[in-house]
Amino acid sequence: MKTADFDYFLPEELIAQTPMEPRDHSRLLVVHRQTRTLEHRHFYDILEYLHPGDALVVNETRVIPARLLGEKEDTGVPVEVLLLRRENTTDWEALVRPGRRLKPGSFCSFGSGLLRCEMLENIPETGGRRVRFHFDGVFEELLDRLGEMPLPPYIHEKLEDPERYQTVYAKQEGSAAAPTAGLHFTPELLDQVRRKGITVVPVLLHVGLGTFRPVKVEDVSRHEMHSEFCQVTPEAADTLNHLRAAGGRIVCVGTTSVRTLETMSDDDGTIRPGAGETKIFIYPGVKIKAVDALITNFHLPQSTLLMLVSAFLGREFALDVYRSAVQERYRFFSFGDAMFIEGNQAPFLIDENGVYSRE
Repeated sequence: MKTADFDYFLPEELIAQTPMEPRDHSRLLVVHRQTRTLEHRHFYDILEYLHPGDALVVNETRVIPARLLGEKEDTGVPVEVLLLRRENTTDWEALVRPGRRLKPGSFCSFGSGLLRCEMLENIPETGGRRVRFHFDGVFEELLDRLGEMPLPPYIHEKLEDPERYQTVYAKQEGSAAAPTAGLHFTPELLDQVRRKGITVVPVLLHVGLGTFRPVKVEDVSRHEMHSEFCQVTPEAADTLNHLRAAGGRIVCVGTTSVRTLETMSDDDGTIRPGAGETKIFIYPGVKIKAVDALITNFHLPQSTLLMLVSAFLGREFALDVYRSAVQERYRFFSFGDAMFIEGNQAPFLIDENGVYSRE
């Protein structure tokens, strides 16, 4: 498969610039995988497609104000540092601009010197930079004061309420971007989910460059994901395995939840507790082991996220679904509408032509 095989035409006006209010009034495209039929609903209708005994898996990561704007100390040149992943109390992996002017050993300043950032070595495999912060006090408090919410570059409108780029269940800080499929849930809708007999199970993946890094190779199978931290607690693993053994489905909210469970599962779909780095890349031909159904947004052309969706649907059907979404004027990307992909229990494999098998 070639990267260009995952392209589609998207009119720019369909890229959502602001979040829907209320959250759960976004549109919902329901994709019935076996019959290859579609339904056009609203997100609050998701209750009709979740069954008692199912597990709804959510990523409880919280976005940090990871975008820092300041200046290079010796020249005053404006600089931007986007934090991607914390390595220890002072060091981070980051994207920096202008990269050519920020040589290793140079310093940047934020907040009139309240926070200083030293450029360390380049990270060639990701295009990032390792940086070290120098400060007095508590780093998190300085970041809250000086940092900005790192909205994707295709969003040009100012976000009035930063909490609208957080899920209502976000708890553990560490992401450079939101797991956006979860933005559609409200506390009231989650209460309705629980009252129906569906168990909400939290997992964790801190979203970094890996989720959004463009595919720059022609052959999809040669793309290497960037490493991101993920975790499944013993309680979460036990709950998911028990519900699935009793006939319930594992319904993931977002691609990050899928990648977490597929990282932490055996070939038969049994989920293991654990924590660590994942570089898992899911595309057509990769067996889905633990996840039965998926709630997701509409993703960029040629992205690893669209490739993951194609692992659930097959490439041709996935692109047909996206063309239908364009025709029906759905809203795309982070603040856009949602899709629900139904299906039978994993493990399963769908090749690039949409052929289903249990192998």
